[in-house]
Amino acid sequence: MRSTASILHLDLDAFFAAVEQRDKPSLRGKPVIVGGTGGRGVVSTASYEARRYGVGSAMSTREARARCPHAAFLSGRFHAYRDTSKRVMEVLRDLSPLVEPLSLDEAFVDLAAAGLPDLEVATVTAVGERLRERVHEVTGGLTATVGIASSKFLAKVASELDKPDGMTVVAPGTELELLRPMTVHVIPGVGPATAERLRRAGIHTIADLERTSEEELVRLLGQAHGQGLWQLARAQDARPVVAEREAKSISVEGTYDSDLTDRRLMEGLLTRQAREVGTRMRKNGISGRTVTIKVRLHDFTTLSRSSTLSSPTDDGGTIGRVARSLLADLDTTGGVRLLGVGVSGLADWVQEDLFGEAEEDEEHEVVLPEPPRRTWPPGADVVHDEMGPGWVWGSGAGVVTVRFETAETPPGPVRSFRTDDPALHRFEPPADD
Repeated sequence: MRSTASILHLDLDAFFAAVEQRDKPSLRGKPVIVGGTGGRGVVSTASYEARRYGVGSAMSTREARARCPHAAFLSGRFHAYRDTSKRVMEVLRDLSPLVEPLSLDEAFVDLAAAGLPDLEVATVTAVGERLRERVHEVTGGLTATVGIASSKFLAKVASELDKPDGMTVVAPGTELELLRPMTVHVIPGVGPATAERLRRAGIHTIADLERTSEEELVRLLGQAHGQGLWQLARAQDARPVVAEREAKSISVEGTYDSDLTDRRLMEGLLTRQAREVGTRMRKNGISGRTVTIKVRLHDFTTLSRSSTLSSPTDDGGTIGRVARSLLADLDTTGGVRLLGVGVSGLADWVQEDLFGEAEEDEEHEVVLPEPPRRTWPPGADVVHDEMGPGWVWGSGAGVVTVRFETAETPPGPVRSFRTDDPALHRFEPPADD
């Protein structure tokens, strides 16, 4: 643990839902739920207006509709979330060269590397307040909650204390005073199963955990987990902020307008993506050993599977064969909305003829039908030749209803069109880098 409060944790508030409210003026101040919109869907993010009705992440969409039937249920726009996240991460890197992103909406920042005149509480507090103002500016009005403390663990705990749109600075020397009354659930890695084991042992708060010997925790939870909790209960966390220094992988992915259910079609798409990955690797003069596929199911559940080769490769055919074999292990019967292929474990050399005389990849190729384009998921961006940009309010029975508004306009008019109206188009975001 550091002697200064010099690690900052930033968490964008209700991120996906906040981006939707920013870009859809008619939804501001109203409950918004982002995630799978079908009967088997899962909530990804709920706005604070929806959370008042008990809606939360990972809840089934069916239950969310029962709790908050008047909410706007949107399928999500990942291009908008990525773009907004990029702006925030640029602000963080302007502050310090040591930024560790955890996800699109969350990151650690090492203030000790920021060139500040000092790391006194007043100084880092002022830095945190200015940072929150900058995030609000560059995102078009989104808010962030900040925690600043002497370790990653304490900074993350602190960022949960004043949500949304707040900040907590934990002064050095007060860490245990803050932690002791809290329940054990605030510690990373303490899920329902671990919490139940601790409860049976009479351990409910971090103060209880602090009074428990390391040997007892190891007996209850195992060596690594027991030792880790023993240390965190004493505010001991020496993990550094690790910045991204170089590309760790090369990947290609695609999101599809309609859920994919045909396995042959999925295999063909993975084959194409693998070839593109191989082309990009050869262009950059690199290769890799670990092939990973990413599959986002119809309910927004994201799965990944990896396989590591004995030697590096940059061959799209090899990558494709491994990707298809990984797909074979996954249950995709409910439908797939995103597929991706990536290669990591990058190197600057290639083992030639890795698989010997392998079959030509054409034998594995499938004929890909033209993917359906005239689908209208709720919340999707659209453009009408005359009305301009808007978003899908709803669709069904051959009709799509659109609200014409953007982040820069007041709430706009609602119009309905045939789903095959040639003047109405899905907005196509720029391809991923």
